[in-house]
Amino acid sequence: MSDLTHLDDEGHARMVDVSAKDETERVAIAEGFITMRPETLALIVDGHVPKGDVLAVARVAGIMAAKRTPDLIPLCHPLSLSSVKVELEANSEQSRVEIRAICKLKGRTGVEMEALTAVSVAGLTVYDMCKAVDREMVIGEIRLEHKSGGKSGTYERGA
Repeated sequence: MSDLTHLDDEGHARMVDVSAKDETERVAIAEGFITMRPETLALIVDGHVPKGDVLAVARVAGIMAAKRTPDLIPLCHPLSLSSVKVELEANSEQSRVEIRAICKLKGRTGVEMEALTAVSVAGLTVYDMCKAVDREMVIGEIRLEHKSGGKSGTYERGA
């Protein structure tokens, strides 16, 4: 009926059966950013946000989110992640915090959703910690940059 893997022959939602797939090393890298007023970014960089160390808390929140992805996104498989790295960097030229998540595992299905969830929640955490001083922040352009492993091979954004 459909080429969508999450629908059965009757069009009902289902979790894809991955039991016949080979286990391979899989990596996904996602990126995004949160734009803000220059004064807000300065508060983050200088460590003067009243709620605490914004980048450290957002990093931990992103890691936790990657681990909880199947609890948040219907039909995602619970995965045994071998590594989750969340990087946040202040970019004063563009007045934003840039967020990058790298997720790895050896398994039968990819880790794209975990990397995208990590970036999303890290951005939301920055927003939450800074909203008292800047409600104009915008979380933007969350996207998959790289994916490797599995039958479909390697994906590179823009390649």
